[in-house]
Amino acid sequence: MSNFKNRNFLKLLDFTPAEIQELLDLSAELKAQKKAGIPHRMHEGKNIVLLFEKDSTRTRCAFEVAGADLGMSVTYLGPSGSQMGKKETIKDTARVLGRMYDGIEYRGFAQEIVEELGKYAGVPVWNGLTNEFHPTQILADFLTIQEHFGELKGKKLVYCGDARFNMGDSLMVGCAKMGMHFVACAPEKYFPNADLIATCQAIAAETGATLEFNTDPVEAVKGAHVIYTDVWVSMGEPDNVWESRIAELTPYRVTSQMMANAGPQCRFMHCLPAFHDVNTTIGMDIYKKFGVECMEVTDEVFESEASIVFDEAENRMHTIKAVMAATL
Repeated sequence: MSNFKNRNFLKLLDFTPAEIQELLDLSAELKAQKKAGIPHRMHEGKNIVLLFEKDSTRTRCAFEVAGADLGMSVTYLGPSGSQMGKKETIKDTARVLGRMYDGIEYRGFAQEIVEELGKYAGVPVWNGLTNEFHPTQILADFLTIQEHFGELKGKKLVYCGDARFNMGDSLMVGCAKMGMHFVACAPEKYFPNADLIATCQAIAAETGATLEFNTDPVEAVKGAHVIYTDVWVSMGEPDNVWESRIAELTPYRVTSQMMANAGPQCRFMHCLPAFHDVNTTIGMDIYKKFGVECMEVTDEVFESEASIVFDEAENRMHTIKAVMAATL
């Protein structure tokens, strides 16, 4: 196995396809051990800290359960739980926490923040989400695809909706690395960053991956193994963008017709939470303002047998555990 010890996990661009596959294999191994009730407290007595500037259900729970399974003590610092960036610089925070903890997770805003933590902490730093990248989510997604389809290479993943931010970016990077067929299906203004596309095209030339950018959802999803989507308004964006997003992205909503156009092999994935009904305060608020009962995916698709979103959510914990186990 590659030497992951003391390495940061900040973005998939930092890892080779072989290394990503090794982390997926370790994830599957640790998942099998957990299912069989086999303890794997390989980091007994170590301590990690979770720095959250953006709240989360899956990321927090995945890191806390994974840490406990590995025998570690976990400290959670929420949005108001530290002085980082307020009274204390990122650099100083990194150097303080690195003296007390064996590993640091960061979930928040700019990628440069987690990169700076990684530069100065002296211990492994893990990216739990930034505006630009969400690498632990992609590992969970790829483990899920591997479980359902047997392998990653050549599998077609279509991302529908706003592909400009962390999920569209990270899925494009991951698919390029693993020799997959990635399609960003969106209005042109919602395509990923041009510089990142160029970087991924160069990677794809080496791995045999295909990168495609298509504004026509009917054409884009044909033959897809996975249709993937995410919320149309990201955490931290102002509420006043909902109106324009709904108008521009409704044609890219994942519907039963879209799934049928892809074919019976197609599975639906979403990193969650999903606005598939009006049973949340935001969902009801959007319904009252704009009259839409769902946004990026219909309830029919979300609750269908083709939906593997809860396999995917569970796999956040197994893949995060593998990242921590390998880097510590």
